[in-house]
Amino acid sequence: MDTLAYIAKNLPMIGMRAMEHLSIVVVAVVLAIACGMALGVFIARRPRLAPVVLSGGSIMITVPSIALFGMLIPLLSIIGQGIGWLPAVIAVYIYSMVPIVRNTYTALVGLDPALRDAAIGMGMNPSQRLWRVELPKAMPIIMAGVRIAVVMNIGVTAIAAYIGAGGLGTFISRGITQTDIRQLLTGAIAVSLLAIASDFGLGLVQKRLTPLGLAQLDTP
Repeated sequence: MDTLAYIAKNLPMIGMRAMEHLSIVVVAVVLAIACGMALGVFIARRPRLAPVVLSGGSIMITVPSIALFGMLIPLLSIIGQGIGWLPAVIAVYIYSMVPIVRNTYTALVGLDPALRDAAIGMGMNPSQRLWRVELPKAMPIIMAGVRIAVVMNIGVTAIAAYIGAGGLGTFISRGITQTDIRQLLTGAIAVSLLAIASDFGLGLVQKRLTPLGLAQLDTP
């Protein structure tokens, strides 16, 4: 009951922290979508590079987030941005790249060769095949990677509170520091609800981005 009363009393602050949290995740993931899809297409066209890129990404994602924040502090201190919003965005961007690149690559190399043959038979050039056939067909798998990136990094962003980036992790860090279970639970619940809502919303976007004809083909 104390936690519910605390939440009710601090709803405006929770909303503000949620917006801070989302600003980090949205900017980082949008940049990762642009770069990750481009890199995924690139390595799908050059299979020899794929193991190197994917292995490098897998190594990066094993680095603990707090350690990555720590490595970014001295690098960005050169431009006076060692703590705060920027290092948080860069860290989340790095973590977001991995599932997006991997899913883009997997989706493209797993396409039915008959689709490409049909597109070639219709006189499409490589660029037209990519935008009109390959990416639309691959979009459900690519969006699955985006959903993984968003949900995973909503949790990662909570740790960014320790480098002054704000967000919902502020409640968690203060709850631990002040031994206040109300703040700790408020932050944990808010982060969880934000992740669930984001995943649900992106699921709807995924359905909208899947062409109706392709969705019908995938239906058993």
